[in-house]
Amino acid sequence: MLAGYSLLTLVVAYAGTAVVFFALDFLWLTVLGIGFYRGEIGALLLDKPNLAPAALFYLFYIAGIVGFAVLPALNAQSWLWAVIAAVALGLLAYGTYDMTNLATLKGWTLQISLIDLAWGGFLSGTAALAGYFAARLTT
Repeated sequence: MLAGYSLLTLVVAYAGTAVVFFALDFLWLTVLGIGFYRGEIGALLLDKPNLAPAALFYLFYIAGIVGFAVLPALNAQSWLWAVIAAVALGLLAYGTYDMTNLATLKGWTLQISLIDLAWGGFLSGTAALAGYFAARLTT
């Protein structure tokens, strides 16, 4: 057990967070946002994404959402805590990436950083909310 939660609760929190995170990010990266990214940074994009680093990011980042947002929200019995903490985490993580790119890459624009930051906050908050409510089913 971690933080007093059963293995089932931890697995369900992770799975609930992951399913929503993957589904929304897949939709964003393949349908909704791909035209924007191609227009802004098309020369930087690979023809085919390298899935191994992406998988590692997803595995660890979703664990971060669960650890920093979902579990504390369960302790506080507050879905709002899950959202606020995960949005903050999303802004921090995506902000680190976007602001570093803005500072170091030619052709990286403030517009892409701001949109990506907003996406990271929204995506993280929404996924944490799903993980919170999924985990509540086990407590």
